[in-house]
Amino acid sequence: MIAPLGIGLVIFYLGPAVQTFVYSFSEWGAFGGQTFNGLENYRNLFGDAEFVRTMWNSVIYTAGVILSIPISIAIAAIVNRPGLRAAGLYQTLYFIPMVTMPVAVAIMWRWIYNGDYGILNSALALVGIDGPHWITDPDTVRFAMVIVGIWSVIGYNVVILSAGMKGIPAELYEAAELDGAGPFRRFRSVTLPLLSPTTFFLLVITTMRALQVFDLVFIMIGRINPALPQAKTVVFLFFEQAFQENDRGSGAAVAVLLFVVIMALTLVQFSLQKRMVHYE
Repeated sequence: MIAPLGIGLVIFYLGPAVQTFVYSFSEWGAFGGQTFNGLENYRNLFGDAEFVRTMWNSVIYTAGVILSIPISIAIAAIVNRPGLRAAGLYQTLYFIPMVTMPVAVAIMWRWIYNGDYGILNSALALVGIDGPHWITDPDTVRFAMVIVGIWSVIGYNVVILSAGMKGIPAELYEAAELDGAGPFRRFRSVTLPLLSPTTFFLLVITTMRALQVFDLVFIMIGRINPALPQAKTVVFLFFEQAFQENDRGSGAAVAVLLFVVIMALTLVQFSLQKRMVHYE
């Protein structure tokens, strides 16, 4: 019964992963063909300032997008408060970015951030503020990307957190209220601890997704943007080396190192799980 899924997993996931690992130890010619070069690709990457910069860009973006989790908790608490009408409608509206094509999202935000006729700078001009060129200015491009990243994942987080909140027994809130706990105390002492498994899940998933961001940089920032060095992520570097420069060996090494970083961060998160997560 699981054979179809297992075959698809081997062909489309495990097979390419092993192939990428093998490619990372090879050097490719301009017209194809490969030769084994050992750890040369990895040595070149660790000595490459661009790889270090792109990794740093990815870390900054990931740290910014993780801020979506506390924001989502606050929104989910508001949406799920007793007596709120059309709570399902609000959850649907928040979830729309998750079902929207990433390319469409990037194009929309590129228009919003346009320094000449974008809606954001037009709104700022109404209050006398001269907005910058958000995605072409090296000083603001990272902030602009983080805002889009947070906006893109809040809907998914709110839906998952809402399900977690509904799973908390009402008796616990009633007992806390009888003990004299107010709304904020009940939220801090009941909701947050019992929501920690859901929060931990979102932390792991958000970290993995943010470290692999590509389409946002490729579409919203573009390859000829003067602020690209401050926005380029590790996956974008992989794309450049593997498909633009046709250096598949170095590109594969970038992918393998990104996998190692994600795996290491995930192991750290799971090692802290006992301190972060409360199941009862």
